[in-house]
Amino acid sequence: MINAAICDDEKKILEDMSLKVKKLVGEAEVSLYSDGKKLLEDMEKQDFDILLLDIDMPEISGLEIARVFQQLEKRPLIIFVTSHDELVYDSLKLHPFGFVRKSYLDKELPRVLEDAVQEISSKDRNFFFHTAEGDVRLSLKSILYFEAQGNYIRVVTSGEEYRFRETMQALEAALSGNGFVRTHKGFLVNGEAVKIINADKLILDDNSEIPVGRSYQESAKTRLMRSMLK
Repeated sequence: MINAAICDDEKKILEDMSLKVKKLVGEAEVSLYSDGKKLLEDMEKQDFDILLLDIDMPEISGLEIARVFQQLEKRPLIIFVTSHDELVYDSLKLHPFGFVRKSYLDKELPRVLEDAVQEISSKDRNFFFHTAEGDVRLSLKSILYFEAQGNYIRVVTSGEEYRFRETMQALEAALSGNGFVRTHKGFLVNGEAVKIINADKLILDDNSEIPVGRSYQESAKTRLMRSMLK
């Protein structure tokens, strides 16, 4: 069960988003708030997985609410909803999970909710594989990238690396919903490990440099930017 909260002072938008979230998320409990005060009161007694916040609201703005929630030990994925595109830049320092423009609600909300559900389900998941030395289990969060080496895959963490037999195509299909992004025919990268995005390469948290193939540049950059904004 995913707990979602929607806060917006426009009743029609609030009801519309509620119907869409229930339809798109499956088993979801959705709490609705027309003002930020009540939401902040309820945060003391209820945890939320996803928080859809209108940026521009009277009395307490979505930005102010987000700052409070980011101080929690269990922080929800914050998705800002706005009809004022210029306010998006003010919110970047809060590292939201995503943005939805009210004028493109039908197009943008399904995509960002799908990514949010995948993000929630992938937390603390493990990756299992077989090597010549035996079976190995790694936390997905610990993996920096996978590199194709002939008929084998090299998997690299900050302190270890292994080789196992697999194709990059099969690996990409298995991990596509877990934040791993294909940047090159020979590389699959953990989006959360990316520090710098350049036109033809990535720099990871451990300063590893990963190539970005020309045919992957547009799709990889879009997905990686979302990971960096979390």
